[in-house]
Amino acid sequence: MHPRKPLIATLLSSALAAGALAATAGLGSAQAAETGTTASTGGVKIAYYDQWSVYGNAFYPKHLDERGIAAGLDVINYSFGNIHPTDLTCFEANKAAGDDNNPNAGDGAGDSYADYQKSFSAADSVDGVADKWDQPIVGVFNQFKELKAKHPHLKINISLGGWTYSKYFSDAARTDASRKKLVASCIKQYIQGDLPVEGGYGGPGTAAGVFDGIDIDWEYPGSPDGHLGNHYAPEDKQNFTLLLAEFRKQLDEYGAAHGGKKYLLTAALPAGQDKIKNIETDKIGAYLDYANIMTYDMHGAWDGDGPTYHQSPLYSGANDPTDVIKPGTEKYSIDNAIDSWIDGKPAYGITGGFPANKLTLGYEFYYRGWKGVPAGTANGLAQPATGGSNARPLSQAAGIAYYKELGGIVDNPSATFWDDQAKSAYFYKDGEFFTGLDRRTIQARADYAHSRGLAGAMMYSLLGLDANATLFKDIVTAVGSSPTTPPTTPPTTEPTTPPTTTPPTTPPTTPPAGCTAPAYVAGQVYTGGSLVSHKGHTWKAQWWTQNEEPGTTGEWGVWKDQGAC
Repeated sequence: MHPRKPLIATLLSSALAAGALAATAGLGSAQAAETGTTASTGGVKIAYYDQWSVYGNAFYPKHLDERGIAAGLDVINYSFGNIHPTDLTCFEANKAAGDDNNPNAGDGAGDSYADYQKSFSAADSVDGVADKWDQPIVGVFNQFKELKAKHPHLKINISLGGWTYSKYFSDAARTDASRKKLVASCIKQYIQGDLPVEGGYGGPGTAAGVFDGIDIDWEYPGSPDGHLGNHYAPEDKQNFTLLLAEFRKQLDEYGAAHGGKKYLLTAALPAGQDKIKNIETDKIGAYLDYANIMTYDMHGAWDGDGPTYHQSPLYSGANDPTDVIKPGTEKYSIDNAIDSWIDGKPAYGITGGFPANKLTLGYEFYYRGWKGVPAGTANGLAQPATGGSNARPLSQAAGIAYYKELGGIVDNPSATFWDDQAKSAYFYKDGEFFTGLDRRTIQARADYAHSRGLAGAMMYSLLGLDANATLFKDIVTAVGSSPTTPPTTPPTTEPTTPPTTTPPTTPPTTPPAGCTAPAYVAGQVYTGGSLVSHKGHTWKAQWWTQNEEPGTTGEWGVWKDQGAC
């Protein structure tokens, strides 16, 4: 999968463009799945809200409330937090990222002004009350507090990394000490809410209650294909697993110490096999609540003069004209990506083994396009091009456009075409070819997710929606209702991370009175299905665990209460 570079760079450059979102009812009916009966699955809906939305686009958290978006979402990922280049910690800064072709573009960059220093007027605030000068924080963080007060079901994660800010993940994940340091700093800043004092705002605990978890967007472990200048190493493959394990451990410990709250841990993960092979797909599911697969940006104007093809084909059909992008991989498609994560692709060095009901499919709120495309025999599909489509006023870059900029094409039946092999729509008019979502494409993708027993949808990003949030509404309908709790299905194989202490060779043989399962032993390694007795109850482990005391891991944690003995 092509990295998110063109999108992130474009969205950053479009901070001065005007735009807004809307989302209410009026949802279309779902079509029958094209692959037979559907499996039992979740309907979780996760979407990214970008830090830079509050500038020229004037898209504020209040729009998530007023236009029904917050009511339709389960999780918002706020993008992005950065890693300090020398301290290798989470931090805040008021410094813009540099040019995307600069290997040091993200070093020390951040937007603490948008985060907690920008004041909102009464007209722009979620609760309709203007910010005051003596509040401990203002900005998006405070607006999120107000949004959650109106929508108690809504969870908000801080997303770390992204295309521009992934440079130092490899360094921070390298050792046990560096992992512990990074995770502790992120929890302290975002979960505990200890913000640095800047612009008269911040201080200990001022952001407490804003975030319900952490999203890891490392682009990409062990790969040279991230942002120019990114650090990477072969040991990233194992270290990524260990980093997620440390996040899970510290988040669970913090939650247990603060009322038993469950904190989410999610990750944005690649769809390209050349990057999936650098991840322990059979291990990381033990630590994640959801893995959000970036099933988009597979083709675009970076392919130069073509041939044109879908940016997110569900299947790679016989009409796919693209060469294998990298040796040792299949052609890009959503199906090949999900097969890699769940079933594995041994021929391509991919183990598989990730639990299906923790995977979400990505849905893109933007379009990739080319210009100078002849109609050919299929209205521009699989044809040569002369470059990226003409730049639009909001997206402001060749080769990309938002739905709201393509009404004359995407909403025009005479310009909309269906590729039944790829199960994807495409759009062609006056020599311009665009690839992206429409209602039929969304339904096909959601039907596929249901047939595979996947968790639901991840949307990138809300900034790209039109005034009626057309694509969002179609996704909400197609994906369906959300689960009441995230899934707990363990991976098919256990993590092989060695225990830090030697477990007892012979556990106590006498369980608590009235209990038949062996007593829980601190330090002992337990695997999925293990039964223990602890404090008068029987507990069942959902996956590999060590030093996680039954009754302290929360309702979504590793231990499930089987009832009193």
